[in-house]
Amino acid sequence: MASSTGKDSASITAEVLNEALPYIQRFSGKIIVIKYGGNAMTDEHLQASFARNIALMKQVGLNPVVVHGGGPQIAQMLERVGKESRFIDGLRVTDRETMDIVEMVLGGQVNKSIVNRLNQAGSKAIGLTGKDSGLFTAEPMPYTADATFKPTDDLPTPLGFVGAITAVDISVIHALIDANFIPVIAPIAVGPEGMSYNINADLAASCVAGALKATRLLLLTNTQGILDKQGKLLTGLGFDDIDRLVADGTIAGGMLPKVSCATDAIKQGVRVVQIIDGRVEHAVLLELFTDQGVGTLIRE
Repeated sequence: MASSTGKDSASITAEVLNEALPYIQRFSGKIIVIKYGGNAMTDEHLQASFARNIALMKQVGLNPVVVHGGGPQIAQMLERVGKESRFIDGLRVTDRETMDIVEMVLGGQVNKSIVNRLNQAGSKAIGLTGKDSGLFTAEPMPYTADATFKPTDDLPTPLGFVGAITAVDISVIHALIDANFIPVIAPIAVGPEGMSYNINADLAASCVAGALKATRLLLLTNTQGILDKQGKLLTGLGFDDIDRLVADGTIAGGMLPKVSCATDAIKQGVRVVQIIDGRVEHAVLLELFTDQGVGTLIRE
């Protein structure tokens, strides 16, 4: 005979599945872009959980597209070779040597690790960078230098080889989705002269989601989402709310560029952007498939 604890557990499972059903039906066949970064990428348990979440999304009929970062892994490699990490406005200053390391770490180590975990979870994932099949085209990120900056071949701008995406060729992504693969994209782009560029992962995910006209863009972060001045989570925000919260200083610091990426994606045709806490196990599923969610939802 089943124990009362077993019955309770089975009942909870049934309730969860029942709650998830309308969301699964709503998103079936739709493209969901997930920016994967932060603690979710560095904690072993959360890595496995994320892979299972993405595999489940694919299994129930959604089309996830993963765009990943890798800042901590890049920093570790730079430290290993004795090179200092420098940042301007949250962007890694990327000279030629750093760009080589970024390309090696993001396009090799990190990308292949994510693909391997997804495949182990029962998915069919394929890794690529923004350079593959001309997926991303970029130009140097605009930045106003002070009068003392002197460009060199190694560091042509104050940010070096940090890029802004000018075009996304989504044909390769659609080809992978149509073949039932999960695309896993490293944010590296190619410029008009054939140079490689380091792209901020939030920006890359926003551009991919906008180009695909994705139903959802999920930005995994190391915070709960957007909090008010009393520390309470805010959600269901429109553009007017965002403008007000920026103006009064509620949205500030590292959240500003994430919100900018969110609003840019919506302006390009993404219906909803969700900023969620990647430190929460199953955060992706909780945000997509439950009534409560675990982050900040932004819409026009």
